[in-house]
Amino acid sequence: MTLCIALIVAGGTGQRFGAERPKQYLDLAGKPILRRTVEAFLSHPRVSSVQVVIDPARRDLYDAAVAGLGLPEPVSGGATRQDSVRNGLEALAAAQGGCYAVLIHDAARPLVDADTIAAVIAALEHAPGAIAAVPLADTLKRGADGTVAGTVDRDGLWRAQTPQGFRFADILAAHRDAAGLSLTDDAAVAERAGLAVALVPAKEENFKVTTPDDLTRAARVLTASQGAPLGDVRTGTGFDVHRFTDGDFVTLCGLRVPHTQGLEGHSDADVGLHALTDAILGALAAGDIGSHFPPSDPQWRGADSAKFLRHAADLVAARGGVIAHTDITIICERPKVGPHRAAMAARVAEILGIAPDRVSVKATTTERLGFTGRGEGIAAQAAATIRLPG
Repeated sequence: MTLCIALIVAGGTGQRFGAERPKQYLDLAGKPILRRTVEAFLSHPRVSSVQVVIDPARRDLYDAAVAGLGLPEPVSGGATRQDSVRNGLEALAAAQGGCYAVLIHDAARPLVDADTIAAVIAALEHAPGAIAAVPLADTLKRGADGTVAGTVDRDGLWRAQTPQGFRFADILAAHRDAAGLSLTDDAAVAERAGLAVALVPAKEENFKVTTPDDLTRAARVLTASQGAPLGDVRTGTGFDVHRFTDGDFVTLCGLRVPHTQGLEGHSDADVGLHALTDAILGALAAGDIGSHFPPSDPQWRGADSAKFLRHAADLVAARGGVIAHTDITIICERPKVGPHRAAMAARVAEILGIAPDRVSVKATTTERLGFTGRGEGIAAQAAATIRLPG
Protein backbone atom coordinates (compact mmCIF):
# COMPACT_ATOMS: atom_id res chain seq x y z
CA MET A 1 0.00 0.00 0.00
CA THR A 2 1.26 3.47 -0.82
CA LEU A 3 1.82 6.18 1.73
CA CYS A 4 -1.11 8.17 3.08
CA ILE A 5 -1.83 11.71 4.23
CA ALA A 6 -2.82 12.73 7.76
CA LEU A 7 -5.64 15.28 8.02
CA ILE A 8 -5.53 17.00 11.42
CA VAL A 9 -8.77 18.70 12.45
CA ALA A 10 -7.89 21.77 14.54
CA GLY A 11 -10.74 24.20 13.92
CA GLY A 12 -12.56 23.82 17.24
CA THR A 13 -12.96 26.55 19.82
CA GLY A 14 -12.49 24.31 22.89
CA GLN A 15 -15.37 25.92 24.80
CA ARG A 16 -15.64 23.05 27.29
CA PHE A 17 -12.03 23.56 28.32
CA GLY A 18 -12.70 27.14 29.38
CA ALA A 19 -9.30 28.59 28.48
CA GLU A 20 -8.64 31.93 26.80
CA ARG A 21 -7.46 30.16 23.65
CA PRO A 22 -8.58 26.91 21.97
CA LYS A 23 -7.11 23.90 23.76
CA GLN A 24 -5.10 22.73 20.73
CA TYR A 25 -2.90 25.80 21.14
CA LEU A 26 -2.29 25.35 24.87
CA ASP A 27 1.13 24.32 26.10
CA LEU A 28 1.78 20.67 26.94
CA ALA A 29 5.19 20.06 28.53
CA GLY A 30 6.85 22.84 26.58
CA LYS A 31 5.08 22.47 23.21
CA PRO A 32 1.61 23.38 21.92
CA ILE A 33 -0.77 20.42 21.86
CA LEU A 34 -1.25 20.84 18.10
CA ARG A 35 2.49 20.71 17.45
CA ARG A 36 2.83 17.44 19.39
CA THR A 37 -0.05 15.97 17.39
CA VAL A 38 1.38 17.04 14.06
CA GLU A 39 4.86 15.79 14.94
CA ALA A 40 3.46 12.33 15.78
CA PHE A 41 2.34 11.96 12.16
CA LEU A 42 5.21 13.80 10.48
CA SER A 43 7.66 11.41 12.11
CA HIS A 44 5.80 8.29 10.98
CA PRO A 45 7.36 6.48 7.99
CA ARG A 46 3.98 5.53 6.51
CA VAL A 47 2.64 9.10 6.47
CA SER A 48 3.69 11.14 3.46
CA SER A 49 2.44 14.56 4.61
CA VAL A 50 0.23 16.33 7.11
CA GLN A 51 -2.59 18.74 6.28
CA VAL A 52 -4.18 20.80 9.06
CA VAL A 53 -7.68 22.29 9.07
CA ILE A 54 -7.99 25.40 11.25
CA ASP A 55 -10.21 28.29 12.21
CA PRO A 56 -8.71 31.11 10.09
CA ALA A 57 -9.45 33.57 12.89
CA ARG A 58 -6.75 31.75 14.89
CA ARG A 59 -4.14 31.86 12.16
CA ASP A 60 -1.63 33.63 14.40
CA LEU A 61 -1.86 30.87 17.00
CA TYR A 62 -1.53 28.21 14.31
CA ASP A 63 1.56 29.80 12.75
CA ALA A 64 3.26 30.00 16.15
CA ALA A 65 2.36 26.43 17.04
CA VAL A 66 3.74 24.79 13.89
CA ALA A 67 6.61 27.16 13.10
CA GLY A 68 9.46 25.41 11.31
CA LEU A 69 7.57 22.20 10.49
CA GLY A 70 7.20 23.00 6.77
CA LEU A 71 3.50 22.21 6.55
CA PRO A 72 1.36 23.11 3.53
CA GLU A 73 -1.02 26.05 3.75
CA PRO A 74 -3.76 25.23 6.27
CA VAL A 75 -7.34 24.67 5.17
CA SER A 76 -10.15 26.80 6.59
CA GLY A 77 -12.62 24.82 8.65
CA GLY A 78 -16.39 24.94 8.54
CA ALA A 79 -19.21 25.49 10.99
CA THR A 80 -19.00 21.90 12.26
CA ARG A 81 -16.31 19.28 12.55
CA GLN A 82 -17.97 17.36 9.72
CA ASP A 83 -17.81 20.46 7.51
CA SER A 84 -14.16 20.96 8.44
CA VAL A 85 -13.23 17.40 7.50
CA ARG A 86 -15.04 17.71 4.17
CA ASN A 87 -13.21 20.99 3.48
CA GLY A 88 -9.93 19.24 4.20
CA LEU A 89 -10.75 16.32 1.93
CA GLU A 90 -11.79 18.65 -0.89
CA ALA A 91 -8.55 20.59 -0.51
CA LEU A 92 -6.52 17.38 -0.79
CA ALA A 93 -8.48 16.37 -3.88
CA ALA A 94 -7.92 19.77 -5.50
CA ALA A 95 -4.23 20.03 -4.63
CA GLN A 96 -3.00 16.63 -5.69
CA GLY A 97 -5.91 14.59 -6.85
CA GLY A 98 -6.19 12.94 -3.46
CA CYS A 99 -4.15 10.01 -2.22
CA TYR A 100 -4.60 6.31 -1.58
CA ALA A 101 -5.57 6.73 2.05
CA VAL A 102 -6.21 9.48 4.58
CA LEU A 103 -5.94 9.41 8.36
CA ILE A 104 -8.37 11.84 10.02
CA HIS A 105 -7.24 12.81 13.52
CA ASP A 106 -8.32 15.19 16.27
CA ALA A 107 -5.75 17.88 17.04
CA ALA A 108 -6.47 17.43 20.76
CA ARG A 109 -5.18 13.83 20.84
CA PRO A 110 -1.45 14.56 21.12
CA LEU A 111 -0.42 11.20 22.63
CA VAL A 112 -1.23 8.99 19.66
CA ASP A 113 1.59 6.45 19.26
CA ALA A 114 3.33 5.14 16.15
CA ASP A 115 2.00 1.59 16.57
CA THR A 116 -1.63 2.78 16.54
CA ILE A 117 -1.01 4.85 13.41
CA ALA A 118 0.64 1.87 11.70
CA ALA A 119 -2.17 -0.49 12.73
CA VAL A 120 -4.89 1.75 11.30
CA ILE A 121 -3.00 2.08 8.02
CA ALA A 122 -2.43 -1.68 7.84
CA ALA A 123 -6.15 -2.37 8.38
CA LEU A 124 -6.93 -0.41 5.21
CA GLU A 125 -5.38 -3.21 3.17
CA HIS A 126 -8.41 -5.33 4.04
CA ALA A 127 -11.20 -2.80 4.68
CA PRO A 128 -12.19 0.59 3.22
CA GLY A 129 -12.15 2.12 6.70
CA ALA A 130 -10.53 1.54 10.10
CA ILE A 131 -10.65 3.36 13.42
CA ALA A 132 -8.58 3.29 16.58
CA ALA A 133 -10.82 2.23 19.46
CA VAL A 134 -10.74 0.86 23.01
CA PRO A 135 -13.05 -1.91 24.26
CA LEU A 136 -15.50 -0.60 26.84
CA ALA A 137 -14.59 -1.77 30.34
CA ASP A 138 -16.98 0.22 32.53
CA THR A 139 -20.51 -0.87 33.31
CA LEU A 140 -23.04 1.33 31.53
CA LYS A 141 -26.21 2.57 33.19
CA ARG A 142 -29.21 4.13 31.52
CA GLY A 143 -30.57 7.02 33.59
CA ALA A 144 -33.97 8.64 33.95
CA ASP A 145 -34.89 11.47 36.33
CA GLY A 146 -31.63 11.12 38.20
CA THR A 147 -31.98 7.39 38.92
CA VAL A 148 -30.77 4.21 37.24
CA ALA A 149 -33.33 2.98 34.70
CA GLY A 150 -31.37 -0.03 33.54
CA THR A 151 -28.00 -1.60 32.80
CA VAL A 152 -26.70 -1.59 29.24
CA ASP A 153 -24.96 -4.70 27.98
CA ARG A 154 -21.40 -3.62 27.21
CA ASP A 155 -20.48 -6.71 25.19
CA GLY A 156 -19.20 -5.62 21.81
CA LEU A 157 -19.10 -1.93 22.74
CA TRP A 158 -16.02 0.17 21.95
CA ARG A 159 -14.98 3.79 22.60
CA ALA A 160 -14.01 5.36 19.29
CA GLN A 161 -10.77 7.34 19.04
CA THR A 162 -8.79 8.78 16.17
CA PRO A 163 -7.00 8.35 13.82
CA GLN A 164 -9.82 7.12 11.66
CA GLY A 165 -8.39 5.93 8.38
CA PHE A 166 -10.11 5.48 5.02
CA ARG A 167 -9.37 4.87 1.40
CA PHE A 168 -9.47 8.41 0.11
CA ALA A 169 -11.95 8.15 -2.78
CA ASP A 170 -14.45 6.28 -0.60
CA ILE A 171 -14.48 8.72 2.32
CA LEU A 172 -14.52 11.78 0.05
CA ALA A 173 -17.63 10.47 -1.70
CA ALA A 174 -19.23 9.57 1.63
CA HIS A 175 -18.61 13.04 3.07
CA ARG A 176 -19.97 14.74 -0.04
CA ASP A 177 -23.12 12.66 0.20
CA ALA A 178 -23.51 13.41 3.94
CA ALA A 179 -23.15 17.19 3.59
CA GLY A 180 -25.67 19.00 5.76
CA LEU A 181 -26.22 16.07 8.09
CA SER A 182 -25.01 15.88 11.69
CA LEU A 183 -23.01 12.70 12.27
CA THR A 184 -20.83 11.99 15.29
CA ASP A 185 -17.57 11.06 13.57
CA ASP A 186 -16.05 10.07 10.24
CA ALA A 187 -16.76 6.40 10.89
CA ALA A 188 -20.47 7.28 11.09
CA VAL A 189 -20.15 9.02 7.72
CA ALA A 190 -18.56 5.89 6.30
CA GLU A 191 -21.15 3.61 7.88
CA ARG A 192 -23.95 5.65 6.34
CA ALA A 193 -22.35 5.11 2.93
CA GLY A 194 -22.26 1.35 3.51
CA LEU A 195 -18.48 1.17 3.99
CA ALA A 196 -17.10 -1.50 6.31
CA VAL A 197 -15.06 0.01 9.12
CA ALA A 198 -12.54 -2.17 10.96
CA LEU A 199 -11.86 -1.78 14.69
CA VAL A 200 -8.19 -1.40 15.61
CA PRO A 201 -7.40 -1.85 19.34
CA ALA A 202 -5.71 1.30 20.62
CA LYS A 203 -4.34 2.56 23.92
CA GLU A 204 -5.98 4.46 26.75
CA GLU A 205 -3.22 7.08 26.49
CA ASN A 206 -4.67 8.21 23.15
CA PHE A 207 -7.35 10.21 24.94
CA LYS A 208 -8.73 13.57 23.85
CA VAL A 209 -7.74 16.64 25.87
CA THR A 210 -11.12 18.16 26.68
CA THR A 211 -10.78 19.53 30.24
CA PRO A 212 -7.98 20.97 32.39
CA ASP A 213 -7.80 17.62 34.18
CA ASP A 214 -7.09 15.96 30.82
CA LEU A 215 -4.20 18.36 30.22
CA THR A 216 -2.71 17.50 33.60
CA ARG A 217 -3.11 13.79 32.87
CA ALA A 218 -1.49 14.20 29.44
CA ALA A 219 1.53 15.92 30.99
CA ARG A 220 1.95 13.05 33.47
CA VAL A 221 1.70 10.43 30.71
CA LEU A 222 4.12 12.31 28.51
CA THR A 223 6.65 12.80 31.28
CA ALA A 224 6.50 9.13 32.26
CA SER A 225 6.80 7.91 28.66
CA GLN A 226 9.82 10.09 27.98
CA GLY A 227 11.47 9.06 31.20
CA ALA A 228 12.23 12.70 31.89
CA PRO A 229 14.02 13.11 35.21
CA LEU A 230 12.11 15.34 37.58
CA GLY A 231 15.05 16.45 39.62
CA ASP A 232 14.11 20.10 40.09
CA VAL A 233 12.24 19.86 43.40
CA ARG A 234 10.57 23.08 44.52
CA THR A 235 8.46 24.13 47.50
CA GLY A 236 6.10 27.07 47.77
CA THR A 237 3.96 28.44 50.59
CA GLY A 238 0.71 30.36 50.68
CA PHE A 239 -1.41 32.18 53.23
CA ASP A 240 -4.93 33.59 53.03
CA VAL A 241 -7.49 35.22 55.32
CA HIS A 242 -11.19 35.99 54.97
CA ARG A 243 -13.47 37.68 57.50
CA PHE A 244 -16.87 36.36 58.50
CA THR A 245 -20.05 37.92 57.13
CA ASP A 246 -23.71 37.01 57.00
CA GLY A 247 -24.45 33.52 55.72
CA ASP A 248 -25.15 29.95 56.67
CA PHE A 249 -22.12 28.13 55.23
CA VAL A 250 -18.43 28.55 54.45
CA THR A 251 -16.50 27.05 51.56
CA LEU A 252 -13.34 25.28 52.69
CA CYS A 253 -11.09 23.19 50.44
CA GLY A 254 -13.83 22.94 47.86
CA LEU A 255 -16.61 21.87 50.25
CA ARG A 256 -19.63 23.76 51.55
CA VAL A 257 -19.50 23.45 55.34
CA PRO A 258 -22.61 24.51 57.30
CA HIS A 259 -21.94 27.38 59.69
CA THR A 260 -23.72 30.27 61.37
CA GLN A 261 -21.84 32.76 59.17
CA GLY A 262 -20.33 32.98 55.70
CA LEU A 263 -16.97 34.24 54.49
CA GLU A 264 -16.56 37.58 52.73
CA GLY A 265 -14.60 37.62 49.49
CA HIS A 266 -14.71 38.48 45.79
CA SER A 267 -14.84 34.80 44.79
CA ASP A 268 -16.25 32.06 47.03
CA ALA A 269 -13.69 33.06 49.73
CA ASP A 270 -12.25 29.53 50.03
CA VAL A 271 -9.21 30.27 52.19
CA GLY A 272 -7.88 26.72 51.85
CA LEU A 273 -7.83 26.66 48.05
CA HIS A 274 -6.58 30.25 47.87
CA ALA A 275 -3.63 29.48 50.12
CA LEU A 276 -2.81 26.29 48.18
CA THR A 277 -3.07 28.07 44.83
CA ASP A 278 -0.56 30.65 46.05
CA ALA A 279 1.72 27.87 47.30
CA ILE A 280 1.81 26.18 43.89
CA LEU A 281 2.31 29.48 42.08
CA GLY A 282 5.10 30.26 44.52
CA ALA A 283 6.83 26.97 43.76
CA LEU A 284 6.72 27.91 40.08
CA ALA A 285 7.85 31.49 40.79
CA ALA A 286 4.75 32.48 38.82
CA GLY A 287 3.35 35.32 40.87
CA ASP A 288 0.37 35.06 43.17
CA ILE A 289 -3.33 34.38 42.85
CA GLY A 290 -4.13 38.08 42.55
CA SER A 291 -1.90 38.48 39.49
CA HIS A 292 -3.69 35.65 37.69
CA PHE A 293 -7.22 36.37 38.93
CA PRO A 294 -7.43 40.05 39.94
CA PRO A 295 -10.18 40.76 42.50
CA SER A 296 -10.94 43.90 40.52
CA ASP A 297 -12.09 41.77 37.57
CA PRO A 298 -15.87 41.24 37.81
CA GLN A 299 -15.70 37.87 36.03
CA TRP A 300 -14.28 36.29 39.20
CA ARG A 301 -17.08 37.56 41.47
CA GLY A 302 -18.47 34.50 43.25
CA ALA A 303 -16.18 32.21 41.24
CA ASP A 304 -15.51 28.63 42.32
CA SER A 305 -11.96 28.67 43.66
CA ALA A 306 -11.41 25.23 42.13
CA LYS A 307 -10.84 27.14 38.87
CA PHE A 308 -7.92 28.97 40.46
CA LEU A 309 -6.35 25.79 41.79
CA ARG A 310 -6.76 23.96 38.49
CA HIS A 311 -5.07 26.85 36.72
CA ALA A 312 -2.05 26.53 39.01
CA ALA A 313 -1.97 22.76 38.43
CA ASP A 314 -2.16 23.30 34.67
CA LEU A 315 0.87 25.60 34.85
CA VAL A 316 2.83 22.81 36.56
CA ALA A 317 1.71 20.32 33.91
CA ALA A 318 2.64 22.72 31.11
CA ARG A 319 6.18 22.77 32.46
CA GLY A 320 6.30 18.97 32.31
CA GLY A 321 6.14 18.72 36.10
CA VAL A 322 4.07 16.99 38.73
CA ILE A 323 2.63 18.01 42.08
CA ALA A 324 4.31 15.75 44.62
CA HIS A 325 2.55 16.80 47.83
CA THR A 326 0.32 19.49 49.31
CA ASP A 327 -0.35 20.45 52.93
CA ILE A 328 -3.14 22.78 54.05
CA THR A 329 -3.76 24.02 57.59
CA ILE A 330 -7.09 25.68 58.37
CA ILE A 331 -6.91 28.10 61.32
CA CYS A 332 -10.19 28.86 63.08
CA GLU A 333 -12.27 28.26 66.19
CA ARG A 334 -15.40 27.35 64.24
CA PRO A 335 -16.57 25.50 62.25
CA LYS A 336 -14.94 22.24 63.21
CA VAL A 337 -12.87 20.91 60.32
CA GLY A 338 -12.26 17.39 61.64
CA PRO A 339 -15.53 15.83 60.45
CA HIS A 340 -14.89 17.11 56.92
CA ARG A 341 -11.12 16.58 56.66
CA ALA A 342 -11.17 13.38 54.58
CA ALA A 343 -13.72 14.79 52.13
CA MET A 344 -11.70 18.00 51.82
CA ALA A 345 -8.52 16.07 51.02
CA ALA A 346 -10.37 13.98 48.46
CA ARG A 347 -11.77 17.10 46.80
CA VAL A 348 -8.39 18.81 46.61
CA ALA A 349 -6.87 15.62 45.14
CA GLU A 350 -9.66 15.52 42.55
CA ILE A 351 -9.08 19.13 41.51
CA LEU A 352 -5.32 18.62 41.20
CA GLY A 353 -5.56 15.21 39.56
CA ILE A 354 -3.29 13.56 42.12
CA ALA A 355 -3.67 10.69 44.58
CA PRO A 356 -5.43 11.50 47.88
CA ASP A 357 -2.38 10.36 49.85
CA ARG A 358 -0.52 13.34 48.39
CA VAL A 359 -2.92 15.81 50.05
CA SER A 360 -2.88 16.72 53.73
CA VAL A 361 -5.60 18.82 55.35
CA LYS A 362 -5.20 19.82 58.99
CA ALA A 363 -6.85 22.26 61.33
CA THR A 364 -5.81 24.18 64.41
CA THR A 365 -6.94 27.04 66.62
CA THR A 366 -5.03 29.97 68.09
CA GLU A 367 -6.26 29.21 71.62
CA ARG A 368 -8.77 32.08 71.28
CA LEU A 369 -5.98 34.58 70.56
CA GLY A 370 -6.02 37.03 67.66
CA PHE A 371 -8.77 37.63 65.10
CA THR A 372 -9.34 33.91 64.47
CA GLY A 373 -9.51 33.31 68.21
CA ARG A 374 -12.14 36.03 68.51
CA GLY A 375 -14.16 34.35 65.77
CA GLU A 376 -13.77 37.20 63.31
CA GLY A 377 -12.66 35.08 60.37
CA ILE A 378 -10.72 32.08 59.08
CA ALA A 379 -7.11 31.82 57.95
CA ALA A 380 -5.27 29.12 56.06
CA GLN A 381 -1.68 28.38 55.28
CA ALA A 382 -0.45 25.88 52.72
CA ALA A 383 2.71 24.32 51.36
CA ALA A 384 3.16 22.63 47.99
CA THR A 385 6.03 20.53 46.69
CA ILE A 386 6.38 20.15 42.94
CA ARG A 387 8.90 18.38 40.73
CA LEU A 388 9.98 19.80 37.38
CA PRO A 389 12.32 18.44 34.74
CA GLY A 390 15.81 19.44 35.70
